[in-house]
Amino acid sequence: MEYRHTPVLPAEVTKYLSLHPGSTIVDCTLGGAGHAKRIADSIAPTGTLVGIDQDDAALDAAAATLRLGRQITTIILKKGNFGDLDAVLAEAGIAYADGFLFDLGVSSPQLDQAERGFSYHDDAPLDMRMDPAGGAMSAADVVNTYSESELARIIGEYGEERWASRIAAFIVAARGRRPLQTTSDLVSVIKDAIPASARRSGPHPARRTFQALRIEVNGELEVLERGLRQAVRWLTTGGRVVVISYHSLEDRLVKKVFAELASGCECPPGLPMCTCGREPVVRIVTKRPVVPTTEEIERNPRSRSAKLRAAERV
Repeated sequence: MEYRHTPVLPAEVTKYLSLHPGSTIVDCTLGGAGHAKRIADSIAPTGTLVGIDQDDAALDAAAATLRLGRQITTIILKKGNFGDLDAVLAEAGIAYADGFLFDLGVSSPQLDQAERGFSYHDDAPLDMRMDPAGGAMSAADVVNTYSESELARIIGEYGEERWASRIAAFIVAARGRRPLQTTSDLVSVIKDAIPASARRSGPHPARRTFQALRIEVNGELEVLERGLRQAVRWLTTGGRVVVISYHSLEDRLVKKVFAELASGCECPPGLPMCTCGREPVVRIVTKRPVVPTTEEIERNPRSRSAKLRAAERV
């Protein structure tokens, strides 16, 4: 299957990364290189592009796509997790970066490949691992081994699902009869758990639970915070971090980390002089999140929930 990827907010990414020839840019979520191709062309002919992904299919597709672009000095593709940026970039042999891009969420090819288990529309093994070969637990492991209280917390916190406790109770009851092994097994349980009146409107009843499980399986929020903080450490003065998020948990976390890194003195009011010595590390470039236009959403419906935030190293 072709690894397709339609980049979200492409013009805005180019603008807020402030790209120019000779830049060193790190695409932390390479995917099919939709963004990376534009970045590579913008920093040619003397720039350096580092692309990171934990999906082998994405890395293969990106390598093919980037060969079609204008030649730049260096293209480095690394398999890894952006939560381990320090190690990945040290291995890549770069000393600094002028920009980082984080395009979060699941790419279209991962959703479209039923066997990956991300989609509630197809019958497939309950997997949801970004790196299927990585040896981490799968979504099936989570639903079949976590306690009812743990499942309720995850579904409620990560999925923002009002029926979290009820869904967790139904999962535990169902797995007592036989393990839940496929996406269809789980979707059936979720539909039974949510009252019919609540299923008649709004998104698919399984959407929030599947989102919650994907976040838990891949440790997405912890990895994101770690990756953001590491990225800022590698930035040159004036370099930028650009993040595109797709749900409120991610966006709130990005906003919180940027706000913390942009804050200065934390001394109590009234002190004659600062004693904490804290100075801002970044300047927030986007006062409010940048969102897709109506035209982009019509062209690419999966962009509808996207929010872009950017910060600049000071």
